[in-house]
Amino acid sequence: MGTDWTDNRKNLMLFSGRAHPELADQVAKELDVEVTAQTARDFANGEIFVRFDESVRGCDAFVLQSHPAPLNKWLMEQLIMIDALKRGSAKRITAILPFYPYARQDKKHRGREPISARLVADLFKTAGADRIVSVDLHTDQI
Repeated sequence: MGTDWTDNRKNLMLFSGRAHPELADQVAKELDVEVTAQTARDFANGEIFVRFDESVRGCDAFVLQSHPAPLNKWLMEQLIMIDALKRGSAKRITAILPFYPYARQDKKHRGREPISARLVADLFKTAGADRIVSVDLHTDQI
């Protein structure tokens, strides 16, 4: 296993959202990799800006983001990061979500209700994520 892991790790890049950088630091320590440097900030109107400080071309990208309050801000930041990776020609993008946002809204209980869990999955796909890894899903159907 050691050889395979070493070979696969050379293109692995770990990216962290701003919601919980300590978690990304712990994951990086366990994997013996660095969290990739980036510039991230909010504009005065609340828009989020992200730029990676090095080339991501051909990398196997893992984008780790927790989604505490304000959930929508951190979700949007992760989507923007994934879009930037896709446009930067990352080979494969994995979104890591310790908690899957909107997981409780996985089906319609009454008419005129959204299926927000599906919308979140569609947003990740549209942004460019190839895979989603989450720890605790609300139901099996997600």
